[in-house]
Amino acid sequence: MSDSEDMTEFGSIVERITKGEVPIKNIERELLCPICKELFTHPLILPCQHSVCHKCVKELLLLNHEDSLSTDAGSESSLPGSPRSRVPSPSMERLDRLVRSGSISSPGWRRGSITPRITTFPCPGCQHDIDLGERGISMLFRNFTLESIVERYRQAARAAVAIMCNMCKPPIQEATKSCMDCKASYCNECFKLYHPWGTPKAQHEYVGPTTNFRPKVLMCPEHEMEKVNMYCEVCRRPVCHLCKLGGSHANHKVTSMSSAYKILKEKLSKSIHYLISKEDQVRTQISELEVLINQTEENGELAERQAHDHFDHLFEILQEKKVEMLRSIEQSKTRRLEKLRGQVEEYQGMLENSGLVGYAQEVLKETDQSCFVQTAKQLHTRIQKATESLRTFHPAAVPTFDEFTLDVSREETLLKELSFGGVPDPPIIDKFRSRIYNEGLIWWELPEDSCPTDQQVLEYRKHGAEEESGWEVRDKVFGSSTVVCDLDSDSVYSFRVRTCRNSLFSCYSPEVTFYTPPAPVFSFLFNDKCGFSPERLILSKQRDSVESVAGLPFLLASERVQTGSYVCLDYIIGDTGISQGRHFWAFHVDSHSYMVKVGVASDSKLQEWFHNPRDTSSPRYDHDSGHDSGSEDTCYELSQPFTLVTVGMGKLFIPKGSAAAAAAGDQGGRVLPMPQRIGVCLDYEGGRVYFYDADTMRCLYERPVDCSGTMYPAFGLMGSGGVHLEERITAKRLAYPPDEQ
Repeated sequence: MSDSEDMTEFGSIVERITKGEVPIKNIERELLCPICKELFTHPLILPCQHSVCHKCVKELLLLNHEDSLSTDAGSESSLPGSPRSRVPSPSMERLDRLVRSGSISSPGWRRGSITPRITTFPCPGCQHDIDLGERGISMLFRNFTLESIVERYRQAARAAVAIMCNMCKPPIQEATKSCMDCKASYCNECFKLYHPWGTPKAQHEYVGPTTNFRPKVLMCPEHEMEKVNMYCEVCRRPVCHLCKLGGSHANHKVTSMSSAYKILKEKLSKSIHYLISKEDQVRTQISELEVLINQTEENGELAERQAHDHFDHLFEILQEKKVEMLRSIEQSKTRRLEKLRGQVEEYQGMLENSGLVGYAQEVLKETDQSCFVQTAKQLHTRIQKATESLRTFHPAAVPTFDEFTLDVSREETLLKELSFGGVPDPPIIDKFRSRIYNEGLIWWELPEDSCPTDQQVLEYRKHGAEEESGWEVRDKVFGSSTVVCDLDSDSVYSFRVRTCRNSLFSCYSPEVTFYTPPAPVFSFLFNDKCGFSPERLILSKQRDSVESVAGLPFLLASERVQTGSYVCLDYIIGDTGISQGRHFWAFHVDSHSYMVKVGVASDSKLQEWFHNPRDTSSPRYDHDSGHDSGSEDTCYELSQPFTLVTVGMGKLFIPKGSAAAAAAGDQGGRVLPMPQRIGVCLDYEGGRVYFYDADTMRCLYERPVDCSGTMYPAFGLMGSGGVHLEERITAKRLAYPPDEQ
């Protein structure tokens, strides 16, 4: 399909949506305000491009005097008899919660009022802080497009209720047109009557019957008398010419409204076309989600049954132990009672005229000596035992049951730590913040709604030609990052992480693969002394980033250029040189950079650059100029005291005449997409320099270099552009062998 046919189809899609041919009843979820959960009413566009109702923003931003009294300790609302104390304001309660939680800041007071003016609040869609400044709500645009769609939705929802003519006398007729200038609806007869031919009213804009009358022209909220006619690409909002000339958008990149309209409409059309073309895929994924829903229901019911089984099993064990313990207690109690009751009977026999004493008294009445002796001997023995037990009294059993007291504190702790429904969600490793060199700095993010965790556990392993090694573990990590030491150079590692809460571990995060550089990392900052041009280069305070500004000095230098093609480079080098070993460093180039040269240069070449300055240099001056003379190609593979690769306009250019360029063939093969991060590796003894995609560690280009002196990381910039070294935290933390400093 040709481009013209594509655009025709895109246009038809947009036209169908605009005319309302797409079923509007299916988009209700897109038309609900995230605050009030109702259809938008006069929606306003926030700076983050989300929309909210006008009334909802007012509730969040402005405290009227009456509501503010309800929060004043000495006001009427604090009195028991005040009506405000009996009927709380929902808006005030919502705002009060936001203020107390710190979500809304109230930086100042409105002049002449005791009510604080609140200008900052979190966007309900993305939770980013929205600061409206001094102008407050007046700086926001109305989202007329969304307002029109909501109105069409309302009309579709009440299709049976017609819009009536505003001018008819009874009986009132159904309206057939609405005038956007008069902001009224008319039947055919009334429209002709109030818009006669040959009058200015005949030129009014009219549409189908509607109750939504919006302004014909969008006005600038900062300059109320100016129409918006440009689009700020930085703030992503329409602006007027005064905003660009001297307002808040003076230094921002802007484009014409027609150009922005064309570009955004084409992007939206392509996106819609893509979604429509993937309808079968969407339906397939919906089917997969429905299968997952069914599986979730089945697995949830299975988990409930298993939980019942687990607890029932625990109850059975406890019940068995309970019965066993109660039986033991009952048996011990019976034995003790028998002993104590026997002892009671024995002591009762010691009482007069009862038991043993009474029997002894009767024996003493025996007069026959032989009979007395026969009976008294055994009786005397019993009397002696009773006398001894009386003298040394000991209960036959103790009344306490301490041996049956259970210490279940450990079991109680274990039961309390059981948290069947509290398994934490797995974290996600942040590939953009993580950095891998001879040490690895690994960052991860926890789910937004997750509760605090006890610790994180990081695991990693090395991939190789041999059998993969097992996972090495770094446990008891209490933050959202950690450093892994002693990684091998030129290797591939996989990392994963999981969290722990209440002795329960989450699932592992998806494995993320990182590539270590081919040599230890080389730490340096930009040199602000040697050859640095402060007129055209801006160096950060930390000296880890440099930007080139195409200012007045650049234009003045160009006045001396009369004929031919010339380039003017501003060079900057690292503050540390290399005289031995293999070293690697990484950086990223701004995507909007016009031309940046990156590589290495010897101290002798730097002296030539810096001590024999040229405002402009011929393309034949440098071997890597891109000039097609051919003379430079013949000796390109010969060793030179410097090597620079050109990066710019989102591309990386392999120099002509190199083996890599020859293998690439045509010129298109020499132009590669600019990597997010570029790595350079210098082998001093081997006399070679390598250029890498630092994310995948794929070598993009290599060539010999003359390392006869001290070599320095070198950068050349022309026009607008910037180079940023990797985060200094990595350079500070990394360890280097003494012989490779």
